Amino acid sequence: MGKPAFWNNTKRFYDLKSFWLNTFGHRVYKLPIDAGFTCPNRDGTVARGGCIYCDGRGSALRQAGPLPAVAEQIRKGRAYYREARHAGRFIAYFQTFTNTHGSPERLRALYDEALAQEDVMGLSVGTRPDCVPDAVLDLLQDYARDRHVWLEFGLQSIHDRTLAALNRGHTAAQFLDAVARTAGRGIRVCVHIIVGLPGESHADILETARVLASLPVQGIKIHALLALKGTVLGDRYARGEIQTVSREHYVGTVCDVLELLPSDLVVQRLTADGYKDIFLGPPWAVNKMAVLNAIDRELERRDAWQGCRSGPEDMR
Repeated sequence: MGKPAFWNNTKRFYDLKSFWLNTFGHRVYKLPIDAGFTCPNRDGTVARGGCIYCDGRGSALRQAGPLPAVAEQIRKGRAYYREARHAGRFIAYFQTFTNTHGSPERLRALYDEALAQEDVMGLSVGTRPDCVPDAVLDLLQDYARDRHVWLEFGLQSIHDRTLAALNRGHTAAQFLDAVARTAGRGIRVCVHIIVGLPGESHADILETARVLASLPVQGIKIHALLALKGTVLGDRYARGEIQTVSREHYVGTVCDVLELLPSDLVVQRLTADGYKDIFLGPPWAVNKMAVLNAIDRELERRDAWQGCRSGPEDMR
């Protein structure tokens, strides 16, 4: 069977743009927000030092000085997208660090401020699997009754040995528990994973993909391991102790992962780059469009598409 017709696109995967058009009939844009959160893996709640690949600086906006209010960040982002993309509807994307790391009262005030802004139709909240108590899920469920809500979990790998090596501060079991407690609440779940993690084999990343394919997860973000100055990983990379993957390996692995995922899972990202002033490698990652084009070409070469190896129940 060929690729699913319901995508209504020319891609070989179900990208976010197609999802927006299919769901709402028009494009929707995510407005990144830095609401001043920290991370329980940095402030001592869970650990200190953070993940070995994280430089801890936060957004460029945070680096520039005192953070503007959420409403002001949305106003500026909305103006930019309206001028550059003629955009009309937006999702407030609480992106920087762990955006559920606070009391439900504080979270409600911040989320309410975002949703009160003109043409903001929903939320996307980036967080960790160990930072979503039921009170936070109850709050997001309330919003999801009449708003479009995503909860984005940074997972990176389903393997505990990898999570420990990354100093993630949480386990695979905590991730599985978080997904199970989120299911059935009307909240869409997006999971972040990394290709090329130290000590992981090709089989390891495919096992992560298979586990995600079996879960009530609606979206995924994939990117390569990036080495940045000022991080533990960056220091090891600079000393030659850690190697990053080639573009060919990355592209092939991403295609392998896509083939295993359900066809209705929304692919929100397939590559990423780091801050240019601290970026160390891999050098090919700075050209995101070239990576995306290479993924498209590899899927075409294989005559493959997202979900083509995920099981007969997914062949629509």
